[in-house]
Order: sequence, then structure tokens, then C-alpha cells
Amino acid sequence: MPVACTSCQIGTGGICKVLAPAQLRELGKAVKHRRLDAGSRLVGQGEPVASYVNVLRGVVKLSKLLSDGRQQIVGLQFSSDFVGRPFSAESPVTAEAAVDLEVCVIPKTTMDRLLAEQQELQHRLHEQTLADLDLARDWMLTLGRKKALEKVATFLYFIADKNNVLNATNVEFELPLTREEMADFLGLTIETVSRQMTNLRKTAIISIQNKRIVNCPDLARLKRAGGIE
Repeated sequence: MPVACTSCQIGTGGICKVLAPAQLRELGKAVKHRRLDAGSRLVGQGEPVASYVNVLRGVVKLSKLLSDGRQQIVGLQFSSDFVGRPFSAESPVTAEAAVDLEVCVIPKTTMDRLLAEQQELQHRLHEQTLADLDLARDWMLTLGRKKALEKVATFLYFIADKNNVLNATNVEFELPLTREEMADFLGLTIETVSRQMTNLRKTAIISIQNKRIVNCPDLARLKRAGGIE
């Protein structure tokens, strides 16, 4: 394993777990480790793609822009996720750091070559794509049929899941989005999001510190509040 990979926070997770030692060494020579502040842009919608990223720590926000300037958040990528569409010349979305971020930046030429050579790597990215598709379908249900409180509770449960704390008790996690961004993501107004967060606090399902740190003493109650089966 390359020296740069020995201290990786996701170990050989994500795309790296399927690479042969020689391929991992090749990737290790080409990638650059970067730390980015919240709000930093990785790539803009319609911009040429020169590289991809593997998320080590933090959350990447994916959004699409309408011609009149309106924005819609269409996805979030978390630790060990691969961000980018291989073999595409342009990015279909804008990718930004939702919070402080650590990533491995992988040159497009290197990654595309490894994909052409490594069937297991293709399979790994195919699995992530299918998981993203399943998640998108779940969010279609949430956005189309659930009530405001259920939408907010579902989002909080989703973040808890991505932080790998579903089996813990009295869990704590950081919200990667502001209230305004949550409203955008859930198709609600900021006032409605704030009101539903207050309702969840009043019923002791959650407590909040410093606006972004959520504590949940009983995830089963949060799951029920979200109407999650």
C-alpha cells in the first residue's frame, strides 16, 4: 500500500478496496490529498471534468441550477463515496463542500484507464450508482407523499444513518446543511423546517446544540416520526 494511503481514514474502503496492489500503487502516485473549507467548489455544472474525488471525511453537496438562477440540491455524498461521472466530458451537477472536507483528488485520465482495465472497479462504481438510484427513489417518496414533520425527521434519520450511528444509543451527529439548504433539499420553506425542528425538540425526540449538532436519545422514535418502515 502506498505510504500516502496508510493513514487514510476510510482504509481500503470505497473504490480502493477492489484494486490490486499494483493498481493501488499507481493510484497512490497520481492522487492528491486535499482539505477544503465548507463552501469550496469541486466542480461546477457544465464545467469540463479534469478529476474525480473520493471523499475521506465530510459531506459533498450536489446541486443543479436552472437558467433563472434557482438551485436545487439533488444529492449528498459522504465518506468513502466516489464523486464524479467517469468518461463524461462535463459535470452534470455542481459539487461543493457542505462542511469542511478531506478528499483524494484523482486525475480523470488515471481513473478512466483503471476503469477500462479493472472489471471489479467498474462493478464497485456500478453498486454505488444503483445505491444512489435507490436512494433517489426513496427521496421521491419522501418529497411527494410525506408531511413536513415526516420529511424533516426522515432527513435527520438519513444523516444519522450516514454517520453510522444507527446501532448506538443517545447518538450525536452534525447537520451538513443549513436550515435554508434543508428547506431547498426537502422542498419546504425555511420557516417550516425551523418549525418542525422545534416540534421534534418539544417532543424530546431530538435536542440541538450550536444549530448544527443534533442529539437523539432514541432513534426508534425519530424513525417513527419520519414514517420510515
